[in-house]
Amino acid sequence: MAQFNRRSFLQTTGGALATGVMASTARAEDANSKIGVAVLGLNGRGQTHLDILNEIDGVEIVALCDPDSKVLADKATWVEEKTGKKPALEADMRKIFERSDVDAVSVATPNHWHSLATIWACQAGKDVYVEKPGSHNIFEGRKMVEAAKKYKRIVQHGVQMRSSDTIQEAVDHLRKGTIGDVYMARGLVYRWRPSVGNQPDSQAPENLDWNLWQGPATEREFSKRYVHYNWHWHWDYGNGDVGNQGVHQTDMCLWGLDVGLPSKINAMGGKFLWDDDKETPEQLTTNYLYPESNQILQFEVRPWITNSEAGASVGNIFYGSEGYLVVQGYGGYEIFLGRKNEPGPKRKSEGELTAHFQNWVDAIRSRDAGSLNGPVETAHTSSALAHLGNISYRLNRQLEFDPATEKFPNDEEANRLLTREYRAPFIVPETV
Repeated sequence: MAQFNRRSFLQTTGGALATGVMASTARAEDANSKIGVAVLGLNGRGQTHLDILNEIDGVEIVALCDPDSKVLADKATWVEEKTGKKPALEADMRKIFERSDVDAVSVATPNHWHSLATIWACQAGKDVYVEKPGSHNIFEGRKMVEAAKKYKRIVQHGVQMRSSDTIQEAVDHLRKGTIGDVYMARGLVYRWRPSVGNQPDSQAPENLDWNLWQGPATEREFSKRYVHYNWHWHWDYGNGDVGNQGVHQTDMCLWGLDVGLPSKINAMGGKFLWDDDKETPEQLTTNYLYPESNQILQFEVRPWITNSEAGASVGNIFYGSEGYLVVQGYGGYEIFLGRKNEPGPKRKSEGELTAHFQNWVDAIRSRDAGSLNGPVETAHTSSALAHLGNISYRLNRQLEFDPATEKFPNDEEANRLLTREYRAPFIVPETV
């Protein structure tokens, strides 16, 4: 692979950051021009991105990127069958960022690539839709926010509940006092997560560029324990279920309580069911305290056979002085009032993911980042909540956190876990 560093990348994309950016922006603002989109990461969630982008008017899938050549070829066939056009294919996303026909990218890679892909895209003058969690650690999240602002890019975080008019209505109930003074939010992730077994290190298959797949993570020997899905349960690549499914629910908690990062975090959990390759906990319970607003946020991951709570197994519960509100999944809510839990307003709808992508495309056209339902700030805060819980769990103690500095005061052991050692040339820059 050709030698690469950040300086050479900025030099090679200099045209994109000047005339290329202006041409791309002008094309996006022209309602009669198609927005050329590249999808980065095609296994699993990437197919969902393809499905929805293909249905949105004014969008053309012009390029695909994945380090697995078999996955890349399969999705290229899908795009050609659906659109009648052959997309450009690349294993290395840096080649995508050099393309003048790519106005925007959607990022559906593993978690450890999300922030760097977003930052590189912003530097190259591309708008971004990035899957949750926006970041793999707290440092990365802040750098994403800085990059989006500096390069004036439209960055949408994949927390599609924010584009559901039903969930927007639920939040309005919380704001106007339907359940009284809201003092607590719970996030629930009760997902069926069986044993992943045990896999040895082995030779990477010829169709996979293992170096590109690892990207910014610590270099390791290949193993089937990571590829293509179970990387979620390894600290180098994933963040456990609180940083997987759970970011939808952490984001909902923050949105509903109307708070940012907490001041105190306490997490407890572990592996209780299987002696398998997972590094992240099977079960995790975390408390986050907001002394300034006198509110508390609780989050729980359960992996196996369990009950639901108030009809929600993946969702949220908000508690107020006059009742409670249950968010069920991605597009429904129900309110219960008083000591007898009398039924209150409720609603159920679907289609929030398509609406979320449409909101992104509309913002690309208008160049109004303020119109985004899931702006880059949510990629930082909702992901950071998961990271804070994981840090408390890994250190096995309660943590004090300063939301203003985004540091643990006088706690260097915890501060070291705010970031990671990056593997050149895949380095998230201190200064974007």
